[in-house]
Order: sequence, then C-alpha cells, then structure tokens
Amino acid sequence: MVHKPYVVMVAPNGARRTKADHPNLPMSEAEIVDAVAAAHAAGAQGAHVHVRDESGTHVLDAARYIALTAALRARCGPDLIIQVTTEAVGRYTPEEQRALVDTVRPQAVSIALQELFADPDESAINRAFLERTIASGTAVQWILYAPNQIEQLVRFIDEGIVPPEGTMLFVLGRYAESQESDPTDLLPFLATQAGQPTLREWSWSVCAFGRGETACLSTALALGGDVRIGFENSLWHADGHVAQDNAERVSAICALADQLGLSPASPSDVAARLGFRSGRWHP
Repeated sequence: MVHKPYVVMVAPNGARRTKADHPNLPMSEAEIVDAVAAAHAAGAQGAHVHVRDESGTHVLDAARYIALTAALRARCGPDLIIQVTTEAVGRYTPEEQRALVDTVRPQAVSIALQELFADPDESAINRAFLERTIASGTAVQWILYAPNQIEQLVRFIDEGIVPPEGTMLFVLGRYAESQESDPTDLLPFLATQAGQPTLREWSWSVCAFGRGETACLSTALALGGDVRIGFENSLWHADGHVAQDNAERVSAICALADQLGLSPASPSDVAARLGFRSGRWHP
C-alpha cells in the first residue's frame, strides 16, 4: 500500500463538554487560540473550532467566528487550516446553518449531512447555498454518522444538489450508548465508499470517542485516512489516562503516525486532502 501524507485536525472543545469535564478544555476565544496554537506546534495542520457564548454554550455566532478566525490567523500564521462548524446540537435550523456560512465565508466548514438536509423540501435552497459556498473558496467536509449516509451523499451529487467535490468525516460510534468507538466501526464506511465510484477518490477523515479513540485513529492512518483528534471527542490516551491538554493528544497521534512510517502532509498536500481547489486556498 502506498501511504498518502496525513492530515491531523485538532478539535479542541466541541459543543458539549465544559471545564467540569476537563479544566483545560478551552471555551473563551483566548483559551481556544492558546489551545490551537499549542496543538499546531505539536503537529496539527488544521483546527475544527466551535465558539461559545458568555455562559459557555455552543453558538452559531458569525461575529464570534470571524473574531476567532482573525485571532487564530494572527497567532498561527497562514498554514493552519481553520474549519468552522455548522453543528446544530438540536438548536439550530438549516436556515441558521446556511446564514452562518454565508456571513463568515470561512476557509473551511464541516456540515452534518443529516442536519443540513433535515427538510426534504429545501433541496433547491441547499443546492444554491452549496454552489455559492464552493464558489467563494470554502472547502466543505461532510460529517457522516453512518455508512448509509455515504449513499445519500452520492444521491445528492447525482441529482446535482451537492457539488461533486469535498471531503468526508466518518464519525465512529457516535450513537453507541457507551460513547466508546472501536476500529471495526470504520470498516462499513470504507466498504460503502469503495462501492461508490463517485466518492472513491474523495479524501476521508475519522473522529472517534472515548478510550478507543487512539486505536480508531491509528487504524484510519494505516488505511490512508486523515484524523481529527482532541477534547471534543475524547480526553484519554491509549493507555486510559486523561491527557493534560489537546496538544498532548496531538503529539501522541503524531508520534504513533511516525511509528507507522507515515509522513505529515505539506501545506499544499493539506490543501488537496481537505478539498481546496488549486489556487483557492485563501488564508
């Protein structure tokens, strides 16, 4: 097997955890910038970021995202990929998700397929939204919670609703009662992708939960995927002890990748892996 250079994206806080879960989970803008900068120095080429309000609640707040993006760019430089999220967490409508992206015009965005397409009557609206999002230079990553959502994504592409470019994030074990992921959770995703010629060449990444996160991500790396790691999904190292911070988790997965004989992606490789068109990667 020819191994592609890999991309590590840090997810430092997510939408649900707070400092009650870990004192070093970043919530304010300054804390997020510090955490991402440390993770970037440890080897993360990208950051998947959530913003919080004064109470610590996850919000789809365009002004906060714009401010955070500027602060991250100033601190981390042009090579860091900054990916915002439209995650609804049961609070935000597809209209609010689209409005966030239209206002922020982010470098990259992750969108849950099942959340954006919650209303089947909005296919034409979503088509127009995705066309202008891609045209603006934003790289779209589709969050897929189950293998059958790969098939749904292909249908939307075939129907001309979703542009035929982007990347996928496979979420392993998201709905397991224990919130513990297992490397075998990846296999149905890969089997389904292999059966879909439209997506066969698309880059894919994995996130996983609990103490099984490291095993899942190492399996993804070995099979040619990219990884998302951080306190959004797991606080634990492979041996079960709690990590000190996000940078420590990034260092651990980069060290494991090195042991597997893998090389991190260069900035140009990162752009290609994350779905940026040539010449349209704009810091």
